[in-house]
Amino acid sequence: MFLKQHHVVLFFLLASFAASEDDSVSFVYNGFRNTADLRRDGVADITPNGLLRLTNDTRQQTGHAFYFRPFQFSSPNGNNTTSTVVSFSTTFVFAIVSEYHDLSGHGIAFFLAPQRGLPGALPSQHLGLFNESTNGKFTNHVVAVELDTIYNAEFDIDNNHVGIDINDLKSVNASPAMYFDTKIGEFRNLSLISGEPMQVWIEYDGVMKQLNVTLAPIKVPKPDVPLLSLSQDLSIFILDSMYIGFSSSTGSVKTSHYILGWSFKVNGKAQELDLSRLPKLPRRGPKKKSKMLSVGLPIIVPFFVLMIIFGIFFIIRRKRKFAELVEDWELNTYGNQRFSYKDLYMATKGFREKELLGVGGFGKVYKGVLPSSKIEVAVKRVSHDSRQGLREFIAEIVSIGQLRHRNLVQLLGYCRRQGELLLVYDFMPNGSLDKFLFRRSNSSSSSMLNWSQRFQIIKGAASGLFYLHEGWEQVVIHRDIKASNVLVDGEMNARLGDFGLARLYDRGTNPQTTNVVGTLGYLAPELTRTGKVTTSTDVYAFGAFLLEVACGRRPIELQKSETEEGIILVDWVLSCWSKGAILQTTDPNLGTEYVVEEMELVLKLGLLCSHTDPKARPTMRQVMQYLEGDASLPQTELWAMDMSDSINLIVARGESMEDFAMSYPCSVDKGYTGSSSSAAESLLSGAR
Repeated sequence: MFLKQHHVVLFFLLASFAASEDDSVSFVYNGFRNTADLRRDGVADITPNGLLRLTNDTRQQTGHAFYFRPFQFSSPNGNNTTSTVVSFSTTFVFAIVSEYHDLSGHGIAFFLAPQRGLPGALPSQHLGLFNESTNGKFTNHVVAVELDTIYNAEFDIDNNHVGIDINDLKSVNASPAMYFDTKIGEFRNLSLISGEPMQVWIEYDGVMKQLNVTLAPIKVPKPDVPLLSLSQDLSIFILDSMYIGFSSSTGSVKTSHYILGWSFKVNGKAQELDLSRLPKLPRRGPKKKSKMLSVGLPIIVPFFVLMIIFGIFFIIRRKRKFAELVEDWELNTYGNQRFSYKDLYMATKGFREKELLGVGGFGKVYKGVLPSSKIEVAVKRVSHDSRQGLREFIAEIVSIGQLRHRNLVQLLGYCRRQGELLLVYDFMPNGSLDKFLFRRSNSSSSSMLNWSQRFQIIKGAASGLFYLHEGWEQVVIHRDIKASNVLVDGEMNARLGDFGLARLYDRGTNPQTTNVVGTLGYLAPELTRTGKVTTSTDVYAFGAFLLEVACGRRPIELQKSETEEGIILVDWVLSCWSKGAILQTTDPNLGTEYVVEEMELVLKLGLLCSHTDPKARPTMRQVMQYLEGDASLPQTELWAMDMSDSINLIVARGESMEDFAMSYPCSVDKGYTGSSSSAAESLLSGAR
């Protein structure tokens, strides 16, 4: 009897196990109200009525949803030595709801990944799938289908497309969002950000090695012709065991990304969704009734003709006011990054003086709020009267607009009108770094940066400059590194800005001779001889920037009275270093509230970057290693030998080391007193 009971229990256990195995290869969710099989991270959640909401109305966020356990996607071949990816099928209904009808915050991606998580994935153009370092790596083993609503020149074909991604955000196959209408026998356009639900079918045939993606409005049956087809054996990308799920991200625009229903199956066709059981999307705000209609038609009629005449006059006047020249070559090449003059005029309230953020040698900068998206921007008006080279200039500006790094101010686009260029940047609420370093005497103490903040800003600026020199497809020479061109964002992070003087050249080529431009005190001495800008000339300016931040003083301060003369900051710090008193050059506002090792590192690194011999200066890669503690500065003896050229320069000017030390006392109380006319003359010769 006991043996029979034992066999009965064993039978039910095996049956239960077989049922669970069968369940593991397929599922269907007609809404997500009563499911515990989804794992979420980021801002993803499930609404009370059963919507899977990947992102809410927050900016710069990611959201992921995974099925709780992996699926087996491989089966052995006949010789049992290799495996091939089996067939699979999925369908889901999604909707993208933005606060604006014509602008959205990036999109949604269905993906297969080797683990339940996408570590380090970034929002915005990365769609929550990859980041700058992982994008494009074969070891990702990520296959995805993206529904992207933002154009990125590096990855995308437009701002409303469907793409198949394999380990990379640059799709191996992509198409504008459309569906095949069987009644008319051709494709019809769809807007992914319409806020209306749409259905996607993704099917991979493991025998034919073909992946099909089909898209249609929710009330339209599955079209006979897929939108995308990719003939590709996915066995080398998809591992034996993989997780499936959804990823989404937002950028600067508040957007909610929803999944209403989801069905999936391995080795078969995914079960059709019951559209009648899907949860409803939240209602958009009620439309405001027109005040003109509430007044009544009888009152409008007498003024109808007058309004038409006035409207025509108003339109003609506005067209003349906001007229701008747009040539064919701009539309074909740079149209996606061009703003209208009308939008920028309205954003800056007619370029009012109250909106003025600052004035530089290359133009005025105004704060603005874009009328359609309400995004805060900085608009720079650049004078460019010459038509010669204008096309090349704009091409370079657009190329710089493709740079993407957390420590760079993002160039969003440009506008051209009547010999004037307007450049549109991300708005930095805290302004430029020099306002913190050289604040007025009546400024509040809260506006002064402590050492921890300064050191973090130094490392951020170094990271941004390293990216310009080595992290992009071309070498970018900034040519104007200084505290006033380092912007501070809302979280006190450094952002390199003002690329108005920047130049690009291909790796492995020599930079061309150019006019000597820049700012006094930051110009490398070889520039006045050769006129060639290199990464080393940027490093020289970065050295002056390091001393500027640590000492709280400008690289060159001209005489304040007839009895006082100006001084060169690098000479003063070098003099104090030679006497073993380099810490006496620190900003008096810091007092003793700083880390001695970090301060010494920044001051000595500033001197090393400011070396008169370009070959003796470190690269920005080495600078990053020093700042992160991954490498040590050269030993004192060797470093002193490296500085011999600077000492020889002092002797060549007719000064002894004793005279040099007397000219630059290290007393904080005396500050900038003494004679440095010969040094000033040698540097002041390199005018802007």
